Order: sequence, then structure tokens, then C-alpha cells
Amino acid sequence: MREEHVVWLDEQDRQGVFLASGRRNPRDGGVIIAVAEDRARIEEITAKDPFVTAGVCAYRVTEFTAPKTAPALDAYRETL
Repeated sequence: MREEHVVWLDEQDRQGVFLASGRRNPRDGGVIIAVAEDRARIEEITAKDPFVTAGVCAYRVTEFTAPKTAPALDAYRETL
């Protein structure tokens, strides 16, 4: 199942939805920084994670506004 999860993550990376992702320490979940037109779209995408469809995990979406970003993230300022 982990392999399917990684394939799903890679697809979101390719589509520009996920900017960064990784496991938490201790290893009890993960964190994803994502960008989309709205929260509903993020919820739609995360609902298709193989871990979610198998009932292994659930996502908690936290919206935030980033008025300050590193120069590499300027395109996402105020939209994260």
C-alpha cells in the first residue's frame, strides 16, 4: 500500500498541487504543503490517497495565509 501512496504523492507533485511532503517525527503521520483553488479541491484530492481509501489514515486540512515566503515561493505568497 505504501507504494501506491508514493505513486499518488508523486502525481500530486507533478500536477503542482503538493509543494512539499514528508513524514513527521516521531513517525506518526505526515505533513503536506499543498496549493489549490480552494479547500474543497484539497479535500477531494486527499480523499483519493490510497491510505485514506484503505482506512489507514485521515487528513486534517489546515488553511493558512503566508504573507512572507522565501523568494522561491513568491508565486504562492498569500495563496498557501
